[in-house]
Amino acid sequence: MPKLPVNYLKNQYCTISIMPNTIIPVTLTKKAAEEVRKIMKTKSIPDEYCLRIGIRGSGCGGAAMMIGFDKKKDSDLSYKIEDIEIVVDKKHTMYVIGKEVDFHEGADARGFMFVDPPN
Repeated sequence: MPKLPVNYLKNQYCTISIMPNTIIPVTLTKKAAEEVRKIMKTKSIPDEYCLRIGIRGSGCGGAAMMIGFDKKKDSDLSYKIEDIEIVVDKKHTMYVIGKEVDFHEGADARGFMFVDPPN
């Protein structure tokens, strides 16, 4: 997990605002951030809710990545990307580390997807 000693990190995808030494396990592309903002506005997501990224399930079927809106909990890592507060349960960090959330909109499918960005 990268530890970043700056207040703002800019890459080709987005701007991430962080506190010094904050762990950034998962990022968003600009397209994903735009879609999250659109959903928050059109679905009237309350201001106290954050974008939760993590896993669900385990066992024989394995763990599946999940994304949704939820209130922040004491066990969460919290940071902002493009003014969107993102929370990740500390127990899920090892499963989401290095992932990037993107949004795909095509003729055959539409939705969020988790990708491993190129180095």
